[in-house]
Amino acid sequence: MESSPEKEVERKVAVVGVVGRTNAGKSTVVNRLVGEKVSIVSPVEQTTRNTIRGIVEDPRGQLVLLDTPGLHKAVGHLGKLLNGMARASSAGVDVLLVVFDAAHEPQLEDDGWMRRVAKEAPAKCVFALNKCDRAPFYETMFRDLWRDVLAERAAAAKEDAPPPPEPVWVKACGIRPNGCDALMDALFVLAEPGPALFPEDIVTDYPRKLAIADVIREKLLQRLHDELPHEIGVVVADVDERRRSSWDVAATIYVNRPSQKGIVIGPGGSLIKAVRMSAEPELSDIFGVRVRLELWVKVVPNWMKNNRILAEMGYLGSRQ
Repeated sequence: MESSPEKEVERKVAVVGVVGRTNAGKSTVVNRLVGEKVSIVSPVEQTTRNTIRGIVEDPRGQLVLLDTPGLHKAVGHLGKLLNGMARASSAGVDVLLVVFDAAHEPQLEDDGWMRRVAKEAPAKCVFALNKCDRAPFYETMFRDLWRDVLAERAAAAKEDAPPPPEPVWVKACGIRPNGCDALMDALFVLAEPGPALFPEDIVTDYPRKLAIADVIREKLLQRLHDELPHEIGVVVADVDERRRSSWDVAATIYVNRPSQKGIVIGPGGSLIKAVRMSAEPELSDIFGVRVRLELWVKVVPNWMKNNRILAEMGYLGSRQ
């Protein structure tokens, strides 16, 4: 008697909104889950300024991860714009993934995300306690904060409203090779059967010009640290692909004041040269062609209030 063929496993899919306060490690977690670098990483706050889609292809199915700007205490027009993007990206997703930096005690923004979850009661939510390799690790404080939020909401309710669904709690470590395996498993448990949303051979649909600008900005942040990271923006004006084996990329680095221009250029052009030499090989590896950068520094006072520049950077929803 012939044995019956094995039943094919039904593949699952989910769009996952990745949120949390700034510098919680969201981009590192997304990169680890995807298996490739799709989002820039820096210890500087507000590193991620756009919503970036990272696509996880797995035998179990496909996850589309929306890496968002971190929620922070907004200062100025750009800060408010980024917070709005972060909040908007938590809506309309299949699974909400809130990443907490559990190597530090809960902050005001962590409390804010928990209150948002308690209020909106998403059907599927994961609380990822990131940086579980650190000591101390404040898991208990985060769980206590969630209980306090629920108790306060229940006490304030005028009617006997049902409590929100309990989030799935997962420990994670975005910097370790297997540090997000449990998180990946939890997300696929919550995913539903369905067809893939993107082709299997891509890891992001992030516009190329914005991706190149992000890498350049990452290299600037690595060298400038706390000097003027929030006052720097990068716009890729042109990608010349006339040669099959190489691209010539022209990019403008925006600063607010003339004194900042000198800082970005560095003595004898040393800093901007170091940025170019660091970014070019990484971009060449990402796109599979040799990338040559031409970088210009331009002073535009209050560029963060200039809607044309913000649109070119993708902060107003434009896609290039």
